[in-house]
Amino acid sequence: MSTPLTYSQIVEVFTRFRNDCAEPKGELDHVNAFTLVVAVALSAQATDKGVNRATQELFRIADTPQKMLDLGEEGVTEHIRTIGLYRNKAKNVIKLSRILVEDFGGEVPSSRAALESLPGVGRKTANVVLNMWFKHPAQAVDTHIFRVGNRTGLAMGKDVVAVERAIEDRVPAQFQQHAHHWLILHGRYTCKARKPDCAHCLINDICTFEDKIYDQTL
Repeated sequence: MSTPLTYSQIVEVFTRFRNDCAEPKGELDHVNAFTLVVAVALSAQATDKGVNRATQELFRIADTPQKMLDLGEEGVTEHIRTIGLYRNKAKNVIKLSRILVEDFGGEVPSSRAALESLPGVGRKTANVVLNMWFKHPAQAVDTHIFRVGNRTGLAMGKDVVAVERAIEDRVPAQFQQHAHHWLILHGRYTCKARKPDCAHCLINDICTFEDKIYDQTL
């Protein structure tokens, strides 16, 4: 069982993350706010690499809500067929495109409430868009961040909203903008679910996870 890190430990953790990668980037390909919304919505229960492969041609021909509407649901479906739940996701892409055209003048809104009103867009997707496109220090907590927050003691909570609030409350302002990217990348490539690579972890001397794994041959 992990224990919460102290303020000074949290500062040290994020200082190391920043020194290692000062400007972390999201791994979903996009060309504007609209394609970012679509990409993040499509990424639910799918990998970023899989979404990028599916959207490469889609975003080339439909990079605005109106162009997506012109393509139609069947057209979207054909492009994203390799992504899980693709039929329902195609319906949501068309629905959100129509709402953006009819209610928002074809522009992606910059408020969480407005973003969450779009079909297929939940709190996590809204926070990703707010952070990546509008540069708000929003914390998009996914399974990686939930795991890292609880496992390391950085931001502990029983659900994703609790972890989100813990990050907002406990992480110093200077690190808020990039916090969720540092954490998601750490969870994706180092602090992995089944076999965390503690031997190559930047923060293994600070992390309070009791079951650290140093022998990767196990």
